[in-house]
Formats: sequence, C-alpha cells, structure tokens
Amino acid sequence: MSESAARAAARDSSLSRKALGEKASELLSKISGDGYFANKKANDAEVPDTQDPGLLARAENATQFVNGSGKNPFAGMSSDQLSLIIYDDSGSFTTNERRAALSESFDQESAWRQKVVANAMAEYNGTGKLTKFFTAALEHYKDLPAIEQAQYPNSYEAKLQGWIALDFNYKTHTAEGTGSAQDVMDKVLNLDKQTFDDADADMA
Repeated sequence: MSESAARAAARDSSLSRKALGEKASELLSKISGDGYFANKKANDAEVPDTQDPGLLARAENATQFVNGSGKNPFAGMSSDQLSLIIYDDSGSFTTNERRAALSESFDQESAWRQKVVANAMAEYNGTGKLTKFFTAALEHYKDLPAIEQAQYPNSYEAKLQGWIALDFNYKTHTAEGTGSAQDVMDKVLNLDKQTFDDADADMA
C-alpha cells in the first residue's frame, strides 16, 4: 500500500484541482457504469501480476463479490486505503478489486450520511440551527484525499465556513428562498450546483 500512497502523492502534486477532478472521473468511469460493463468479461478474467497466493486470493474474492457472492475483501478498510485502491490504475490492483473498494467506500459514505442527517435533524428540532451539520460536513470534506476533494465544487469549503460563521436559526428567521431543513441538508450532501455556484470561484 505504501507504493500506492507514493503514486497518489506524485499524481496529486502534479495536477491542478480541476485536472485532478477530471482524472478522478476518468478513473471512476472504468470501474463503474457503462465503462465497466462494456469490458465486463475482461474485467472478470483479469488476474494480478503476482505469485503471492494471498494477493491472488484477494483478487478472486473481489471478482466473486462484484458478481454477487462472497464477502468484500476490503470490508472494514479505512477510507484512505480504499481511496488509494480505487484510484490506482498502475495495475497493482485488478479492475474488480478497485470496484470492490469503491463499493465499500460507498457503503461507508452512506453510513456517515445516515448518521450526520440524524444528528442534524436532532440539532434542528432542538435549536432551529444546522451549524453542527455544516461543521460535520466541512470536517468530513477536509478528511478526504485530494482526489476526492477535487470532485467537490470549488466553493464547497468557503460556503460551509460562511454558513458556520452565520450560525443561522432556521426557525426564528426567514431563510433566503424556501425549503425545509431537509432541503438544506440534501443540497449540501448532493453538492447542489446552484447552491455551490462555481462561476466566480474557479480555482483551477
């Protein structure tokens, strides 16, 4: 994994935020969606270039998992390590291993979102505010690897910092526009384009 980390560091330092985001999209297109299924037969037949029985077994387990059987070999792995695997196209990991890592990453992100939304609703019902929600979202963003941060709007961090400083009460004041606390959370978590308008915030 240390070699993957070194490759990721070199990649991240050599690309602008915009280019890194584009690279992420390119890499993800090969392990998800039409780009993956167009090469499904080859992906399932792929074997890592190693004689290590443990690595060969892991790759086989990943192929079984993405085809609906067995356990994800990357279950419980840290988000940082999962990211290294997902975006490593050096050949150290098979396409199905990267897809399995992506699946585990998605599950972990979904679990975080469920927790943060539950906490946010409790915060809103108790105080009328979403300041702790914005803070949790910002901390989550800051913990992400650079290649994942690059997939967020350029204005994401600044907007959240502004809302945290505002400490707005959605019950006692009228927010700009209309919408419930759930609407606000959905826009933040789904990276709503209108909310995070990058027209004047291109940092690439």
